[in-house]
Amino acid sequence: MHNLCRVKMQFRTVLDVKVVDVEKRRSPSKHYVYLINVTYSDNTSHIIYRRYSKFFDLQMQILDKFPIEGGQKDPKKRIIPFLPGKILFRRSHVRDVAMKRLRFIDDYCRALVRLPPQISQSEEVLRFFETKAEDINPPVE
Repeated sequence: MHNLCRVKMQFRTVLDVKVVDVEKRRSPSKHYVYLINVTYSDNTSHIIYRRYSKFFDLQMQILDKFPIEGGQKDPKKRIIPFLPGKILFRRSHVRDVAMKRLRFIDDYCRALVRLPPQISQSEEVLRFFETKAEDINPPVE
């Protein structure tokens, strides 16, 4: 019975996502994380925390794995959403940039989980939205 539960958890998919806020972290260095409310196919939902660089890593993995859907051969066939680019900014504007990016990150996440199952339920996407230990016990600032 115990093994059955573990197998079931492994295959849960993401039904919905909503980026709800941005939060400053100071460890290991100053950065911002996006708070994402994820609803899973097993009817649970959790807040997960991801920094922008993790979205960027995910995007590179997806484009690599799905070149046709990423529009590499024919840009008109692209269905993978665009991720807002990295921005260089002065220190004083970091929060402003993170807040401005929130809506675009939200649009990106929503579009991603609505893609055909071979992408939206790919190992990369599911791993990204999976609840991790640091999501359950986020650092207290």
